[in-house]
Amino acid sequence: MTVSATPIPSPTTNMLSETFHEVAQSTGLNKFLSNFTGFTWERLIFVAILIGCGLIFIKIIQRLINRVLSRGRIEPSLHSFIRTTANVLLYFLFVLIVASSLNIDVTSLVAVLSVAGLAVSLAVQGSLSNLAGGIQVLAAKPFKVGDFIETNSVSGTVREIGMSHTKLQTVDNKVIYVPNSEIAAAKIINYSAEARRRVDLTVSASYDDKTEDVIRAIRGVIDAHPKALREPEPFVRLSAYGDSCIEYTVRVWCETADYWDLYFDLLEQLRGAFDRSGITMTYPHLNVHMVEK
Repeated sequence: MTVSATPIPSPTTNMLSETFHEVAQSTGLNKFLSNFTGFTWERLIFVAILIGCGLIFIKIIQRLINRVLSRGRIEPSLHSFIRTTANVLLYFLFVLIVASSLNIDVTSLVAVLSVAGLAVSLAVQGSLSNLAGGIQVLAAKPFKVGDFIETNSVSGTVREIGMSHTKLQTVDNKVIYVPNSEIAAAKIINYSAEARRRVDLTVSASYDDKTEDVIRAIRGVIDAHPKALREPEPFVRLSAYGDSCIEYTVRVWCETADYWDLYFDLLEQLRGAFDRSGITMTYPHLNVHMVEK
């Protein structure tokens, strides 16, 4: 024998229900709602309470998302996208729940929205591709605002990482907007990712100059430069025998911000050091010897 327990309504609930029922019956509202909407007064009260609770729940979720984003390490450029996506999903579920409580066929509604979403996605396929690329760039973080990068034959300092384009400022003060879909699929060279960079130079000298003198002159320039790091130790070695000169490879480490200053300073100061040491910086030439018969 199975005994089923039925919930016992509280006196307050019974009183409110009886009051609403009496008011609806006396005013004819109950019959009006039943004829035009198919709902009773009590059902509409339930739907109104459901809508109010749903809106309160959405506000709570939005505050939680804002708190997580403010305390997390997510890229700030993604915050707006995450908030917008969360709002769309929350209100979509809210509409489905309310529609179901109103006896609307939710399956048909979802099908209609799916078809509409497919049509919109096909119409804005390029924009969606850039949006996906922007999310990938912001999530992977191959660069950040302020970095100097090179991608797709363009280079510049990153000024803004948007959801569809990345804004680069070139050294000659031009602004380039690169679609994020191209950046996500391209090779990216980030010159600012590390704290140190290495300056690589190739210097030529005559065959008539002693190797020890050339290396000594190069090391003197490096040691005198305040932006050249002593650790890792600078590298200066003979690297190749050319047709009309001997080549020396020079590698010097420096702080990333000092790269170009050190690069151009070494080029300028090496020539002066060679002139003072009597070292000849050769160039391609051809010696012709006349032989008399």
